[in-house]
Amino acid sequence: MNHIILLKYTDQGIKNIKESPNRVKKAKELFHKLGAEVKDFYFLMGQYDLLFIVQASNDTVIAECVLALGSLGNVRSETLLAFNESEFSKICSDLP
Repeated sequence: MNHIILLKYTDQGIKNIKESPNRVKKAKELFHKLGAEVKDFYFLMGQYDLLFIVQASNDTVIAECVLALGSLGNVRSETLLAFNESEFSKICSDLP
């Protein structure tokens, strides 16, 4: 299952922005430890600050990842379930 995790810096996170690249590395390690794989990462300019594209076997793993990351106090998250093109095609073909 693919998930898009959108992140916004908290006051604490932006105050210590120079540590952010290392925090990204640590977040990837944390996700891996919890059973998820970060497929890609982006720094964003706009409504959100950061984006992770993550694969995990189920939503519970993703929930554990975002809760663990959020508990560190540097970011707030919004998570979306994402379907790739072939998954989307199958969903559409299965419609009545």
